[in-house]
Amino acid sequence: MSKEKTWRKNLYENQGFNDNYTPDTFLQELQKNQNVREFTFYEALCGATKVSQQISIVVAFLIIYHGLFTRWLSPEAMLVQASLATVIGYIVYLATSEEALLKAIIRHSKTVLGVLVFGFIFSPLLHTLTKSISTDTIYSMTFFVFCLHLIFFDYGLEAHMVSRAISLNAAIFGSICLSSRLATSFHAFVLLATVVVLFVLLPILLRRFWSPPVLLPTFLVCVIFLYSISLPTLVTYLLGLLAINLLFPWLFVRAQPHKHIIHGPWDEAVVETMEF
Repeated sequence: MSKEKTWRKNLYENQGFNDNYTPDTFLQELQKNQNVREFTFYEALCGATKVSQQISIVVAFLIIYHGLFTRWLSPEAMLVQASLATVIGYIVYLATSEEALLKAIIRHSKTVLGVLVFGFIFSPLLHTLTKSISTDTIYSMTFFVFCLHLIFFDYGLEAHMVSRAISLNAAIFGSICLSSRLATSFHAFVLLATVVVLFVLLPILLRRFWSPPVLLPTFLVCVIFLYSISLPTLVTYLLGLLAINLLFPWLFVRAQPHKHIIHGPWDEAVVETMEF
């Protein structure tokens, strides 16, 4: 009697079967949603508040620009307030840091001094860098780069599209575009200093102490000032945060049961790093 051939999973051997042949037992090892974690609505809500917090920070920066542009906000007062907030935040940072206190103060003081000196020296150049570009183009470019800032911002997730460099550079580029619309180079210097406080120093502090109630102060400040600046902008801001904080997490949780990731007996591609 002829012995029946047995199919074996071996790509590099001619076993006499057709290329599209699969045995009846091929899909017995099929598994769905292996090691998939399902998030609760509260976890999705906490993640969404991080996005809302960064949107509120961007809105707060634009409010500061509007105040400097319309001159109801003094650049001297803004610089004093930003410096005071930086000192308070730095004290909190040092109180929770394990680094040697004296070494940290010396190292950070050099960095801050360099940023302030070079920022003040180059502020006249940055103030006139985009002076010849029309205001509509400046505002369109600012909107685009701040969208890039929000897209590539590090919200605490490991993803390929997360890039702190792109996010920070987009925010700085947006501030340079807006600085050309201000009255003097000192206004531009204050705006650049505000960028450093909001988009460089504040995220470092928020990564240590983040919780959903942290969003409340920034939210209230934005609501109060937007109410006096533009009611349609305030409504847009509130509807956007409402969708991000409630609608999108609810849709995400509802869509989780419909997610299907299959794992089978086939060889899955695995990226391996080789050291030379």
